[in-house]
Amino acid sequence: MNYAIKAESTSGSDGDLDIKDSVIVFGTGEKTSEQLPNPAELFLGSFAACILKNVERFSKLLHYTYSRASIKVNAVRLESPPAMDKVNYELTVFSNDIRFKPELLKKNIEKFGTIYNTVKKSCSISGTVNKREE
Repeated sequence: MNYAIKAESTSGSDGDLDIKDSVIVFGTGEKTSEQLPNPAELFLGSFAACILKNVERFSKLLHYTYSRASIKVNAVRLESPPAMDKVNYELTVFSNDIRFKPELLKKNIEKFGTIYNTVKKSCSISGTVNKREE
């Protein structure tokens, strides 16, 4: 598989990512630092999206149903050299299905998540997968 995106920024302004039919605007300066995501937050967003995509993917492979999933991601950034050091996530899957096994999903995310495995090579990851009935 190959992936391609296009990104652009303007001096004194912000940047944008052109991905398929989507445009994601991100902050590159102080003026919009409170309104727009910065690169570190986009990185964490990609990590979260990987996990949520795998919730859907594994619902088909492991034959469970769910109504929705929610994830919170936190990270610790090192100052020197600047890098992500620790990533922690809390995934909640809303399901009444007795076939849904949180630990089995967690194991599969950790084994088969593309972004997850890429991040794992550079920093520590810890997380939980919780089931919440609706």
